[in-house]
Amino acid sequence: MNQAPVAVIGGGAAGMMAALWAKKSGVPVVLIEPNEKLGRKLYITGKGRCNLTNNTTPEGVLANVPRNGRFLYSAVNRFPPDQVMAYFEALGVPLKTERGGRVFPCSDRAADVIDALFYALKRAGIPQKQDRAVGLQVEDGRVTGVVLTQETLPAGAVILATGGLSYPATGSTGDGYRLAESVGHTIVAPRASLVPLEEAGETCARMQGLSLKNVTLTVKNQKKKVVFQELGEMLFTHFGLSGPLVLSASAHCKWEKDQYTALIDLKPALDEAKLEARILRDIAQAPNKAFHNMLEGLLPRLMVPVACQRADIPPDLPVNALTKGQRRRLIETMKAFSIPLAGPRPVKEAIITAGGVKTGEVDPGTMQSKKAPGLFMAGEVLDVDAYTGGFNLQIAWCTGRAAGEGAAQYCKEETH
Repeated sequence: MNQAPVAVIGGGAAGMMAALWAKKSGVPVVLIEPNEKLGRKLYITGKGRCNLTNNTTPEGVLANVPRNGRFLYSAVNRFPPDQVMAYFEALGVPLKTERGGRVFPCSDRAADVIDALFYALKRAGIPQKQDRAVGLQVEDGRVTGVVLTQETLPAGAVILATGGLSYPATGSTGDGYRLAESVGHTIVAPRASLVPLEEAGETCARMQGLSLKNVTLTVKNQKKKVVFQELGEMLFTHFGLSGPLVLSASAHCKWEKDQYTALIDLKPALDEAKLEARILRDIAQAPNKAFHNMLEGLLPRLMVPVACQRADIPPDLPVNALTKGQRRRLIETMKAFSIPLAGPRPVKEAIITAGGVKTGEVDPGTMQSKKAPGLFMAGEVLDVDAYTGGFNLQIAWCTGRAAGEGAAQYCKEETH
């Protein structure tokens, strides 16, 4: 057999998985990564804990992929979450399942996942070449190698696993789009997905740094249609909103055609009647208390001045002087604290990039390019992305495996 290896461009989640499965399939592999360390983006996933998949069925994964889910059907079924979990446990990473099916290492350390993959690559004898791919070598329409900064590396097959455009400091600089485009691929314009959101106004800046837990975030478009609603955590920043709920909500927004408003239910455990009863009880216990002091028992301190203003109630008003109308406005403020949204933060701040290589130009079974034989693709470089909860890494693992096995099979067939 020709010793020209499978060359994998990109040492992130999809690239490492592709390299391991190509080698397991019996062909030599080389991994090309410009960073000294592999898996740099994995270090920051799940707040440094690495939410590596979701403990659900293949159907459960596909239900969390808003675009091009059908393209992933074969890859997800071949390497579903339960097999991904078994794979990592076999590499020595004990796992646990948390709220919403999110799967983490028991240690809560992303580094353990990266180390396990790194040592698996070492044991498999897969060399890492620290260099940047600047082009693809093409002969008779087939991809036959990788052009690096100093040399051209011949290869039986090339796997493109360069990530998207998010977090360029980790190495996701959009190189993969340029390389795919150079051999005739259509690139669906990359845009931010799972990204903080900017406010149209100044309210959030007044509460900068305040984190809210157990609140319900609802996002509505200009027609008052609910596009997202979930209970969880979020954060006020100098520009607007961030945190897990906001990142999830961002994937549901289509900014090119709609405008959105965020509505925060600060007391989701209490309906309006129960909240009013609680307020009346507080008033009865200390009738001469200033309104803003009573409010500190109901809301985080940073929110109090903003809530007074929103409800149009003087902060120093004694609570026994509150009118029914003022109480009504306070309840509305607490049950639907509204923030008009201006749009997403820049793509470089996104956890995931939506867009990428058009899926119709890639074979969903092998991840091979339909435009340039010998080129395979995996992970975020493809136009597939999912909601938060471990689904994006599940896509990386299963497309990585499909591309690794597909590239190995292609090399074997080409040499017979």
